[in-house]
Amino acid sequence: MRPGKLLLIILLLHLAFPAAAQRPLLNMADHDDKPYYFGITFGLNYSVYNITYTESFATTDTFKRIQPHWQPGFNLGLIGNLKLTNFIDLRFVPSLAFAYKNLQFEYALPSDSISNRTIESIYMHLPLQLKFKSDRIKNFRFYGLGGAKFDYDMSANSRSHRPDEFLKVSPVDFGWEIGIGFEFYNPSFIFSPEIKMSQGFTNQLYPDHGLQLTNAINTLKTRMIVISIHLEG
Repeated sequence: MRPGKLLLIILLLHLAFPAAAQRPLLNMADHDDKPYYFGITFGLNYSVYNITYTESFATTDTFKRIQPHWQPGFNLGLIGNLKLTNFIDLRFVPSLAFAYKNLQFEYALPSDSISNRTIESIYMHLPLQLKFKSDRIKNFRFYGLGGAKFDYDMSANSRSHRPDEFLKVSPVDFGWEIGIGFEFYNPSFIFSPEIKMSQGFTNQLYPDHGLQLTNAINTLKTRMIVISIHLEG
């Protein structure tokens, strides 16, 4: 072999090996071929009530102000993911959501009398979502999601007869969800942070007109923001 050819081969090998060494390893290369897969999820939620008021709230002097505030809680659940196309999945994420909504209300009399009360909820959260995926970029992918949810509040007090109740809420809620997320492929699992917002359609207020606060509020709907971490296989 001529020295010139040998030198050219050595040079090409010298250039090829660093390029191969710099090429990132594609983790879970066959994952996109799976028809379905599962995972777990946990996260932090923030929830609040959206309120509309009755005419009596403006025309009576019982309350000067009723103000909802965001409160933190947490979620734990499972993930079932079904591949529909290369870019669309159907996802079911049953979970438990421990949520807290705060209401601050100020009585007209006695003057400047302010109360802060928290409504605690334990939701059996059952969302069905469509997940719209981007192309995979090495070990990264972006996605958006949208869907519907059914929530059942296992701690709802609509049937309570306790004398210290200040507000009663119904257990059933329906609503929508939208969100975005990112997938980072590791050698044996997918790490996926996600943020989503949901809005309930159902009026959660249970009409008990023996409660002063009920007479001032017309509708009570739940809004929630959830920041989650998914671990999928």
